[in-house]
Amino acid sequence: MFSQAEIDYLKAQRLARIATASAKGVPEVSPVGFEFDGEYFWIGSHSQDIFTRTRRYRNIANGNDKVSIVVDDLASVNPWRPRGIKVSGIAEVTEHNGMFGDGKYIRVTPKVTASWGIEPPKEGRWTSSKKWK
Repeated sequence: MFSQAEIDYLKAQRLARIATASAKGVPEVSPVGFEFDGEYFWIGSHSQDIFTRTRRYRNIANGNDKVSIVVDDLASVNPWRPRGIKVSGIAEVTEHNGMFGDGKYIRVTPKVTASWGIEPPKEGRWTSSKKWK
């Protein structure tokens, strides 16, 4: 789903924003630490007690498993060169031993991606890959 340049970029980043929604559709966007293993995004916390009380965690644990993640930065400010990757996917709460140690993590399976500024665009400004199955 990702090009090698996109994988390299994702593995070099540690901060993202995740968007979730409650069962009533109330949106929540949060900055999160993450890791990417080439297939899944893993979102966790140093404090399991605090993590399991967050809205993002509860939204997913309560069954609203559709999420979006944005990983971005500025490659340069002169000239202005933003770059990033947006991922929409399916999230679930699972046990994992990752960058925050052993515990509960949100695992995101990517379904739709779009990137900008990571590699030269094929046509236009945006590139995207797989659609929802």
